[in-house]
Order: sequence, then C-alpha cells, then structure tokens
Amino acid sequence: MTIRRKFILKLAKALLTFGAPSHRIESQLLAAAKILDARTEIVHLPNIVIVSIWNDDMNSMKTYFVRARGRIALTPLHKVHQVYRDVLHDSIGAQAGTDALRQILRSPAIYPLKLRCFFAFICAAIICGLSFGGSLLDMWISGACACVLQYLGLNAANKSSMYANVYEISVSIIVAFASRALSNLPDNMFCYGAISSAGVVVILPGFTVLTSALELMSKNIFCGSVRMVYAIIYTLFLGFGLTIGSDFYLVIDKRARQIYYRSSIPDNLSYTHGRFVMLNGSDPLVPISGVIGLGRLVGSAGDADTIKGCVRSAHWPWWRQSLPWWTLFFLVPVYSICSSLSNLQYWRSLQLPIMVLFSCCAYAANRSASLVLPGRTDIVSAVGAFVIGSLGNIYSRVVGGTAFTSMVTGVLFLVPSGIAQGGGVTQTYNNSEQQYSSGFSLAIRMITVAAGVTIGLFVSQFIVYLFGTRKNVAHFAF
Repeated sequence: MTIRRKFILKLAKALLTFGAPSHRIESQLLAAAKILDARTEIVHLPNIVIVSIWNDDMNSMKTYFVRARGRIALTPLHKVHQVYRDVLHDSIGAQAGTDALRQILRSPAIYPLKLRCFFAFICAAIICGLSFGGSLLDMWISGACACVLQYLGLNAANKSSMYANVYEISVSIIVAFASRALSNLPDNMFCYGAISSAGVVVILPGFTVLTSALELMSKNIFCGSVRMVYAIIYTLFLGFGLTIGSDFYLVIDKRARQIYYRSSIPDNLSYTHGRFVMLNGSDPLVPISGVIGLGRLVGSAGDADTIKGCVRSAHWPWWRQSLPWWTLFFLVPVYSICSSLSNLQYWRSLQLPIMVLFSCCAYAANRSASLVLPGRTDIVSAVGAFVIGSLGNIYSRVVGGTAFTSMVTGVLFLVPSGIAQGGGVTQTYNNSEQQYSSGFSLAIRMITVAAGVTIGLFVSQFIVYLFGTRKNVAHFAF
C-alpha cells in the first residue's frame, strides 16, 4: 500500500507541475487508484489535489495535500503519460513508476532562458503579421516586446514575489507605451493595434479561459468558475495596463495627444435640416426638429486603406504592407514549431512534426470557416477545434500516442486567431483607435472563442470514441 500511495501522490504532483488538463486530473488519479487496488478519494481544486487513501485495515485513512503551480511542459508531460500508461498496463511496477516520475520532476528545463525568449520573439512576430495585419516593421517591434515579456515572466517574476503581483500590469504598460510612441512617428510607419495586440498575446489568459470552459463542461463547477473569474479579472488588469501605457505617452507628447483627440472629430460635414422621429423605444414617440451632420473622420491618411485597423497605402513599399496570403504556407508551420518549442517540446522528438501537422490542419480549417462565416468566432473556433480534436484522438486511439500533447499547439493557435477575428486586443473604428480600458470586452471575446473550442473538442472526442473497445484508463486529452 505504501508503494502504491507514493505513486499516486507523485503522479498528482507531476500532473499539476507540467500543466496536465485540469478537468482530467481527478479521473486519471481515480483510474490509477482503481487499477492499483487502492481505495482512494480525490478532490481537485485549483493548484491543489487532496488525496485521501484508506489504510490496509480499512478502518482509517490518511489525507494528503499535493500542491504545485506549473506551466505547460510538453516533453515532461508526455513522459509522465508514458509512465502512467506503463504502470496501469502492468508493464512496470508502481515503485519503478514512482522513481521515473521523481526523476522527471527533478530534471531541469530542456531549453535555457535566452532560447525561450527567442521562441517568444518568433511567435509574437509571426502572429502580428498573420492575425493582426502587421507589416514587417511591426513584426520586429512586437517580437521585441514579447521577448521582454518572456524574460520578465521567467526571470524577474519567479525571483521576486512582489514583482510577480504587478507583472501583468507592468508589461502591458511597457508594450502600450512603446506601441503608442512608435505609432506617432511621421507617415504612419508603425501600427499601434498590431504591435500592442501581438506584444501581449503571450500573456493573454486564453488557455486559462479554455481550461475553465472545459471544467464547466465536465460539471466541475467549482474549479471552472474560479478559473473563469480569475481570467476575467486578469484581463481587466491587462486592459488597465494598456490604457495606462497609452495615456502616459499621450500626456508626455502634446502633439500626439492633439492628433489622437482630433482623429475622432468628423470633418467635411454635410448638414440636413428637418423633423425626425427617434426610434428609441419610448412610448409615445416624440418627434424632434434639428440638424444632422454627415461626414468622415479626419486623420485618414489620404487615399490609404485600413486593413485590420492598420493604415496601408498602395504606394508604400512591400516592407510596410500587410503580409501576402502565400506567406501562410511557411509562417504557420514556423509558428507551430516555435510555439511547441516554447512550451518545452524536445526538438528531436517524433511528437514535434505531429504537433506541427495537427496545428496546420486546425489553422487551415479555422481560416476556411472564417471565410464562409465571417464574424462568428464561436462557430469558426468550434470547426478548428473539431478538426484538431479528431486528429489528436485518432492519433491516440490508433497509434497509441499522447492526445493532449499533440493537440496543445493547435489549440493554443486557435485562441489568438479567434481574438484577431474579433478585432484584436484593440479595435479600430474609422481609423480612431478605441482602447478597451476595462478589458471586459476582450474577456467576453476570449470566453466566446473558448466556448467554441470546448464544444469542438468534446464533440470530436465523443465521435472518435464511439468506435472500438472501451478504454481502461482515463483519457489523457482535452
């Protein structure tokens, strides 16, 4: 009993540390306890697992609290799943499995800090051009912002608990300040919306919102509601930081402040006199007399076009234009590779090309659905999630691979893509950038995307597992 108890506790520690799907942790531990013939009761709370195991005499039990805070680590998580599967299939004993899990937990990160910052640079630069309409210049700046964010998050925030409390606000202020300063250079050299959106996409709580939606769908109401509220408050902090950074630069630069406020004032007004009825739902309708002025907003940069909130002119050189469509064929695989490596996937693993292939298929389905149903981010996200969910579960069912780790890269790709289809972190109305000062609208859009992804993942898993024999162990998938 002692050996089996140690394996269950060490397994709970590993699953929490390496970012296993939280809505599956309880079922995985219960399946392990059942096969190991250990009478166990398990309660999963955010970042903590309470394990109560009955003693051999069945008259008393011991309760253990396993607590860990971790991030997604794909290669260690894949190794944990292999150990879990080997122990439950009697390929190795519980003692050998405990030793293997202990070794995995003690192993250092497979990539150094500088290399992980480089991965963040590439991911943010590519997502700036793919999803937010950024030019080659914008891609460099957003990549640099994401690199700084990654460094502060992995280094400064881990070393100082005081700075960790203000990490999100501080980095969003930095990104917004730099974006606003560069966007006020002459001749619209940089796009504020593209740089600010891609610069903070690394720290957006999209995966947290997705996890909470999955937990709510699995009837885990407590954990799901707690994570959802946390994600919304977190997004409010990000929106507040972006507003502070942008307004702080406008306070410093008087010329930029005048241009910003003047951009919302219409010019070339044509006036119409007459008697009008305001259809505002009041009863009775009261007609009014007055004047209506119709016009356009100033600051439209002449004959320039607006693409995803960024001003682009046909006369500008190629390095100031948005990326052409054919760049998707090599940028999407490169992003998928760097995103997988950033989440600590070993580069010489067979899992890496499978992750990239699934991610590209999910993005292709998402992109195709967005052309057919523009503006419906929930349905579009559900289509992409259904594709990657089907591929991941078939891969696990037929080949015997790890479904969750093979699907993570593609699922994480769907979140910023869905946010971009809804307008990005900032939206543009007639070339007048309106900041989400509260951040609540951004949180609602993330919840919409997460809901679509959740439906797609659950439907795909249900369809795949309709066929074949029933699994003896818990699903290791979304």
